[in-house]
Amino acid sequence: MDIFGNNAHLREAVNFFVYDTIKIFLLLAVIIFIVSLVRSFLPPERIRKILSSKDKYTGHVLASLLGIITPFCSCSAIPLFLGFVEAGVPLGVTFSFLVASPMINEVALIMLLGMFGWKIALLYILSGMLVSVVSGIVIGLMRPERLLEPMEMKTSKNPLTDNIELKWPDRFRYARAYTAFIIKKVWLYVVIGVGAGAFIHGYVPTDFLARYAGGDKWYAVPFATLIGIPLYSNAAGIIPLVSALTEKGVAMGTTLSFMMAVTALSLPEFMILKKVMKMRLILAFAGIVGAGIIFTGYLFNILLK
Repeated sequence: MDIFGNNAHLREAVNFFVYDTIKIFLLLAVIIFIVSLVRSFLPPERIRKILSSKDKYTGHVLASLLGIITPFCSCSAIPLFLGFVEAGVPLGVTFSFLVASPMINEVALIMLLGMFGWKIALLYILSGMLVSVVSGIVIGLMRPERLLEPMEMKTSKNPLTDNIELKWPDRFRYARAYTAFIIKKVWLYVVIGVGAGAFIHGYVPTDFLARYAGGDKWYAVPFATLIGIPLYSNAAGIIPLVSALTEKGVAMGTTLSFMMAVTALSLPEFMILKKVMKMRLILAFAGIVGAGIIFTGYLFNILLK
C-alpha cells in the first residue's frame, strides 16, 4: 500500500529527507573520524607554522589550495575547519579553506573542461580561489575570534593539546569520542536544515529556476544564488540539475552561481556552524561568499556570451 497515495510532492520530499539525512550523517561520521585520526599525527605547531605565514596573504592561498585538493562538501569540510581553529590557525585563514573546499571541485572542473576548454576551466579555479582568499581576508579583518561560541571537549588524551605519543588504540578511542561529540552537538541542526531542503526539493517545480532565471535577465545570477542556499548537495549530486538548466536556456554563469551556492552556502552547513559561531559571523560569512559567487556568475555570463 502506497502511504503517499497520489501525492508525488510529498513522496519526493520524504525521499529526499530520508536519503540526504542518512547520507549526511554517514558522511559526517566517516569524515570526522578520518580527520580526527589524521589530526592525531599532526602536532598543532606544525599546522600553525604551515598556515600561519608571516606574509598576510600566503596562509589564505595555502588554505585555498588545500581546500581544492580536499573534495568535501560544505558540511563535511567543517570538521577539518574546527581542527584548524583548535590548532590555533588564524580564523580568517580557516575560512578561506571552508569556502574553497566545496566551491572548487573536480566535477565542475571536468564539466567545464569538456564543454568550454581549459581556459574557462582555469578561470573557474582562479575565480573560486579569489572568492575564498578575499572572503578569508575580509572575515579576518573583522576580528572573528570574538564571534565564536565556546566549544570545548574534555578528554584525558587529546593529541591536539597534549604533547604525547599515542598508540593506535588511543588514536581510535580519541577519534570515536570526538566523532560522537561533534555529531551530538550538531544532529538537530542537520535535521532541520535537510528538512528545509527536502520541502523545497519536493514542492518547488523543477523548471522554477529556468523560468525565472533564464535568458539575459539582470537579476538571474543573484536569484539563482539565493535559490541555491536552502538546498544541500555535493557537486556530483547537483550536476544533473545544472545540465538540465543549461539545456533550458539558463546561462552557464547563472548555473554555476546556483551550483556554488548549493555546495558552498548550504542551509545544513549554517545549522552546523550555528553551534560554533555567533549569528553575526555566519551572516558575514554568507554575505561575503554570496557576493563572491554572484561576481563569478556575472563574470562567466559576460565571458561566455
